[in-house]
Amino acid sequence: MEKIDRYFKISARGGSLKTEILAGFTTFVAMSYVLAVNPMILSTTGMDKAALLTVTALSAMAASLFMGFFANMPVALAPAMGTNAYFAFIVCASMGLTWQEALSATFYNGIFFLAISISGFREKIIKSVPLPLQVGLQCGIGLFIAFLGLRNAGIVVPNDATIISMGNIASHKPLLAILGFAATAFLMARKVRGAIIYIIALLTVLGFFICDDSGAALASAPSKLIDFPAPISQTFFALDFGYPFRNISESLPIIATLLVLDMFDTIGTIIALGRRAGFMDSKGNLRGFGRVLLVDSSATIFGALLGTSTVTCYAESAAGVEAGGKTGVTAIIVGILFGLALFISPLITSVPDFATSPALIMVGIMMMCGISALDFGDIADFVPALFCMIMILLSFSITTGFSFGVVMYIIMMVSTKRARKIKVGTWLLFALMLAFIVGTSLK
Repeated sequence: MEKIDRYFKISARGGSLKTEILAGFTTFVAMSYVLAVNPMILSTTGMDKAALLTVTALSAMAASLFMGFFANMPVALAPAMGTNAYFAFIVCASMGLTWQEALSATFYNGIFFLAISISGFREKIIKSVPLPLQVGLQCGIGLFIAFLGLRNAGIVVPNDATIISMGNIASHKPLLAILGFAATAFLMARKVRGAIIYIIALLTVLGFFICDDSGAALASAPSKLIDFPAPISQTFFALDFGYPFRNISESLPIIATLLVLDMFDTIGTIIALGRRAGFMDSKGNLRGFGRVLLVDSSATIFGALLGTSTVTCYAESAAGVEAGGKTGVTAIIVGILFGLALFISPLITSVPDFATSPALIMVGIMMMCGISALDFGDIADFVPALFCMIMILLSFSITTGFSFGVVMYIIMMVSTKRARKIKVGTWLLFALMLAFIVGTSLK
């Protein structure tokens, strides 16, 4: 136990092994939906859905274990939501690439990202992100996570007239989610460790016995607890390595887009989690940032070889951070649970959306506490941050929100005659993010 404590610096970071384990369970439950959603999206390309479930769990397991042991950060990884949709619906369905060619583009994106991660350029990236945008990323991801929780529970629903409106909160799912959120808040106020995971478990069990208006149970109890994983022979090393060299003009824009999405989603997530967990110092330096990028880029390469789209750090790791996770033990527990999910997937997939909603709402709210770091007396400080938050939420993209935040930061600094205070790296970010916005708009 002493060796584990010293290696992971559990006591030095003010944590405990029990809390780290609970945090790992919390993060896993918050992101376990990827086991169902990623295969559903990628199977539209012609890939085998059963094999994709195995690939999703394997890639998440390996990447999270690597993050825990190598980077010692409480950050879990899995195939990225959003990027998998770009892979399936844009690259394959719209542009006509085969899934083998799309996997190749993902693989080379990982190679480029790895090269950046092992170079000195990685520190320059993080230091070029000004404080207002660091806050904007943290709070924007918080808004995004809270909104997902509200939507998954049916507390808010789409509306043709007003875009979005309140759902029928008298129905069982929204009502249970609201009560679960209140219970989570109560337990956290009483400083009960593991409050989030306790409420998720309670709501799941209640869902087995409570029925909706049609008479169906809110959650389906698994018919069996153990099921063996499907083989991955169809996807393993199936990527078309030669595709980018045969079609340079077509493949380069795809690889570049994947690289921007992967790199800045990771940077945004890590800045947000780093600030919330206390890993970032007053000068904007993030402890272990280089290792995190190396793990993330390696995970993308490994995932492509297994047969999935970009593997990246998950914003839902914030759930574990809020539960007290401070070290890589949290990520290791997530990795172990993804490994177990290969055999107990019926049990994992029985957790309903509304059961995890209170956790997502609470985590999102806690992450938004970082807004207190903004100077609301300085328009150049709060406008870029708030615009970044709004765009993350409304575009459903960390990279898009960050891009607009960077552009707005430059505009505000120039308009207030402080252009000389802008770092060279921030100017380079501005050029890259502006190109990303223009390129995305022209597609």
